[in-house]
Amino acid sequence: MFKILKKDKSTNARTGILITPHGKILTPAYTIVATHAEIKCLKSQDIVKTKTQVVISNTYHLWNKINSKRRTHNEEPKNKTSNDKTESFLIKSLKVKMPTMTDSGGFQVFSLRYSDKRYGKILQSTSDLFHDRIINKISKNKTPNVKITNKGVFFSIDGPSTKLRASQKRFLGPELSMKLQESLGADIIFAFDECTSPLDNLAYNKKALVRTHRWAKICLAQNEKRKMQNQTPKQLLFGIVQGGRFKSLRVKSAKFIGSLPFDGFGIGGSFGQNEMLKTLKIVVPHLPEEKPRHLLGIGKIRDVFYAVENGIDSFDCVIPTREARHGRIYTQHGHYDILKNRDKNISLEKGCKCPACKLNITKSKLNTLFRAQRFATLHNVWFFNNLMKNIRASIDRGSFKTFKKKFLSRV
Repeated sequence: MFKILKKDKSTNARTGILITPHGKILTPAYTIVATHAEIKCLKSQDIVKTKTQVVISNTYHLWNKINSKRRTHNEEPKNKTSNDKTESFLIKSLKVKMPTMTDSGGFQVFSLRYSDKRYGKILQSTSDLFHDRIINKISKNKTPNVKITNKGVFFSIDGPSTKLRASQKRFLGPELSMKLQESLGADIIFAFDECTSPLDNLAYNKKALVRTHRWAKICLAQNEKRKMQNQTPKQLLFGIVQGGRFKSLRVKSAKFIGSLPFDGFGIGGSFGQNEMLKTLKIVVPHLPEEKPRHLLGIGKIRDVFYAVENGIDSFDCVIPTREARHGRIYTQHGHYDILKNRDKNISLEKGCKCPACKLNITKSKLNTLFRAQRFATLHNVWFFNNLMKNIRASIDRGSFKTFKKKFLSRV
């Protein structure tokens, strides 16, 4: 399933190979986000051209999308039997046979607790000692459309209300999350967990961690039950380490989740670069070395290097695609805004071999074509996949630290 191929002698970086029902993933790998089971702006043949190894889709959004389609066409859900050889929903949507992941859907549901966008990134630059008075102030802005229980979370997507009415209620818990991910057919799925907000204090994080650990066991039991029934090809189940910004809870979670028979492990949470590094140094030593580790929601260039250096095998982030749609082009020397380069009749990046640059798409031409956004996305996705290829090569050569230092000095 997962095999470590090479270990860096001076860091915890390593290369490996992860075998899935739809192909192999060479690690470290950048998981490209395909929220609705498609990479925005890219065609199926584009995905292949960008050398993308694996994508991750969002269970919560696909759940809403499929339910909406069924309501529109009055369709009944179809149960896939053990004799059903048709491809999974994800593969049908992507139109490419390749490794896929799905998250549990929990992050989106729990994030409804703090729906006021003014506070979305408030802790990006704060210290671990977050002021109680600010927490109390922001807590007053919690929306009453979420109710968390030990069984899961009741929520409404119809906007805040003074009371969560029965007609508005929806529910997501570990059992349903597993069933949804099974029906989507991803090769790698994640256990249902509570990703707390940086605004949550120690007391709340302790309660949330108890729920996350309880749900981890339920997800494992559900996965074993499915394997016994042999309904679908084997899905790899990853458990998720939580604990917020609290060292004691992170260690506790890493030890507990790491002791369970998961196929791999995810590290979740909302944190800036400094907290990410601290968390990795705390968590990774307590996870089984022989199993893959995935860092959820991280993907800036510097973060990629630091994550790999600390033993992470894969990560996912919207940066390659989302920033392409906003005109940011990534290169070996940093990034630039294509909308500010409309008069430059030169290549996007000298020597680049991405599908867009092979077509001689210049900065000025890309600016003209930018409404389509396809070529910017082609370039960025290829860039990050190629970066990972070069990182893997540097680990295999024993020169990761040198490559990291040289690359980061340019960006």
